[in-house]
Amino acid sequence: MHILLADENAEPERVAELTGYLREELLDLDVDDVTALPGGEVPPGARAVEVAAIGALLVSLGSSANALNQVMTVIRSWLGRHHETHPSLHLQMGDDVLEVSEATDDQVTEAFRLFVERHAPAGAQP
Repeated sequence: MHILLADENAEPERVAELTGYLREELLDLDVDDVTALPGGEVPPGARAVEVAAIGALLVSLGSSANALNQVMTVIRSWLGRHHETHPSLHLQMGDDVLEVSEATDDQVTEAFRLFVERHAPAGAQP
């Protein structure tokens, strides 16, 4: 899973700090690895922000059936704790993209549920 985090109102150092906090939380899960990446380019269709103000993570989920659900739960919790700064998230698995920006808690919950459902192994409970 590729995660891009952006906050158009924050300095690049703050975005890097927030990305680091999210990475640390994700490393506590049953995932193979969470790699910090250079921010790179703004993905197509994403809101325009400075490239320097984007944090990027690559999460290697491994073979755990629950890893994606755990990752999404941590991301949702992290996003809820930082709602006052309105960070935008761009989550991508293969060709499937979930863009979260200025959504209500209920909208985020439903979007995350559907994303996990689309990627859950056959027969697994999301």
